[in-house]
Amino acid sequence: MCGIIGVFNIKDSEKLVRKGLEIMRHRGKDGYGFYAKDKYALGHCLHAVVGNVKQPLIDRRYDRIFAANCEVYNWKELSSKYKIKVRNDAELFYKLLEREDVNKILSIIDGDYACAYLKNNKLYLFRDLFGVKPVWYAQENDGFAFASEKKVLENMGFNCIFDLNPRNILVYDIKSKKIKFIQREFFYIKPEHNIEYAVMRNETKGLLINAIAKRIPDCKFGLLFSGGVDSAIIALILKQLGVEFTCYICVLEEKEFSKPKDLEYAEAIAKKLNLKLEIIKVKLKDVETNLSKIANIIESSNVTKLGVALPFYFATKKARKDGCKVILSGLGSEEIFAGYERHKDSNDINSECRSGLFWIYERDLYRDDVITMCNNVELRVPFLDKSLADYALKIPAKFKINEHNKLILREIAIELGLDKEYALRKKVAAQYGSNFDKAIDKLARRNKNETKSEYVNKFYNKPNLKLGVLFSGGKDSCYAMQVMVRQNYKIECLISMKSKNKDSFMFHTPNIDITKVQAKAMDIPIIFGQTYGDKESELKDLKKTLKKAITKYKIHGIVTGALFSRYQRDRIEKICDELGLKVFSPLWHKNQEAELMEIVKEGFEVIIIKIAADGLDENWLGRKIDEKTITDLRKLCDKNGINVAGEGGEYESLVLNGPMFKKKIIIMDSEKIMIDKYEGIYKIDKTKLIGK
Repeated sequence: MCGIIGVFNIKDSEKLVRKGLEIMRHRGKDGYGFYAKDKYALGHCLHAVVGNVKQPLIDRRYDRIFAANCEVYNWKELSSKYKIKVRNDAELFYKLLEREDVNKILSIIDGDYACAYLKNNKLYLFRDLFGVKPVWYAQENDGFAFASEKKVLENMGFNCIFDLNPRNILVYDIKSKKIKFIQREFFYIKPEHNIEYAVMRNETKGLLINAIAKRIPDCKFGLLFSGGVDSAIIALILKQLGVEFTCYICVLEEKEFSKPKDLEYAEAIAKKLNLKLEIIKVKLKDVETNLSKIANIIESSNVTKLGVALPFYFATKKARKDGCKVILSGLGSEEIFAGYERHKDSNDINSECRSGLFWIYERDLYRDDVITMCNNVELRVPFLDKSLADYALKIPAKFKINEHNKLILREIAIELGLDKEYALRKKVAAQYGSNFDKAIDKLARRNKNETKSEYVNKFYNKPNLKLGVLFSGGKDSCYAMQVMVRQNYKIECLISMKSKNKDSFMFHTPNIDITKVQAKAMDIPIIFGQTYGDKESELKDLKKTLKKAITKYKIHGIVTGALFSRYQRDRIEKICDELGLKVFSPLWHKNQEAELMEIVKEGFEVIIIKIAADGLDENWLGRKIDEKTITDLRKLCDKNGINVAGEGGEYESLVLNGPMFKKKIIIMDSEKIMIDKYEGIYKIDKTKLIGK
């Protein structure tokens, strides 16, 4: 991995780039490159794995410049095919871009990359489809800048900073000072493979072996090893390929905690396969000492991200001390082979897998990149291989999940020689299997914090991201927003759609004007969008409204209250991906009754404002959702099969008060309007706000 940086149309561009290079010098200690002209400058710091070729690569005759953070695994093949004589992968990438359109070249590149290419006064900024390699950008006034890490741009004085969506190519025109995006195609899940399972399994195995083999560097390297099937199968294949490597596992060791499960399995597998295993044992005081440092490295106080970053940090620190420049990880297996509980609950497993891959760059990859690179170690992720992922996403669901998840991968592991006991081990997230989540929990209680989030938030004094909320005024969007706020995400605005179609599949319609009152009660600005509610046009209208929110409030992503509706979620994800927005659905596949109980427990005051299901009569309109209501809904669920949370449209809700409300809404005038015996609306005509 390397670091790239550039500043355009700013007076002190050269000075800023030099400052940025100093901030991210840990990303590359094998060489520094710099180019400045007029009001722009580009810089590069090199972490040499494939040849030591100084960047940026420059053709002064035509003002063409290329800076890359890349590992191109097919560069030698492409060099031979196109008859281009080059010294390494970055030089090959540059020469290809000189010949063809950017999008076309990206379609033939096999690898992980984040690159900047200047040609004809236009800067092209792009990264691999998964987002393994990071790049952030900022545009303020007439100036534009990019860098490998967000903190670099922050330290250079930029405020409106965005993570480049991997499915977008950003094009910045130096003269007009305008940005446009070129959309790239992502992976498809159809048509599914229609071949014998034995053949499919064998082809998957071949792709996996190739994905691992191509990532073996010509230098000392290691493997992040948890004792789970993902890292175990990588270790097994590396062993069978006859290469030398070291496995690294980091665990928390405290007398009051039981032996970490990951360590038990890692030791057993290492002994069975005769692997070299380095065990890094960390004490609670080490966690407390390093939490602030690590939170600022990953630029987040998200509990889950910190829980994973902690063992990664200590493991890669030891790996670098041992002389490793590269470390492999099993990240991505859960997404392509369906390894999470949400996959088991899904009625469209491959669609769920694809959705997970959409957002893996925000959820996992940036954290893992910056935490490994702070120790000057490059991360490689074989399961996020383009050919392997493309193939795996078309494997029929029945070959991914039965009583076990990741079925096909586990069977391949057994076929390769891994004992069933280890191949069939149930997934344990890194923060739990290593005991680091327990460490954060204990420190939170020791410091008299009610939650882990409350404790870790003090270590990173900036919001994780700025978000807008797709806001209906109902319980799910309100609770989803509260969950994200608790995790230190900043809510910049609410976004509500007014649909003229009362039966809209996408948008909540009853009493939608009350969202303006709710926004006032929470002291959060709101943006309204208008739509006629036609099935396709309402998506275009939503896109227009989201664009307004991006322009006015500089949001990085959207919060949705989606529970199980793929119809809504898929369409929102598609629109947001086109706009470069991240999507957060913190309630996705949450137990519905548990969600209702949490809403009540956390102090939300919610009423039912629309009914449309057998058993829900006029008496339910205006009814407060409390424990008694939840019990009655459960009985109706057992009797009539209704959805307890109303996810199937059985009822809709309105929040009158909650943790984020600075004032409480009082209903002054209302009426019940029944359309049928079990269908009606609680129409609210007048409200007022009172202090809490």
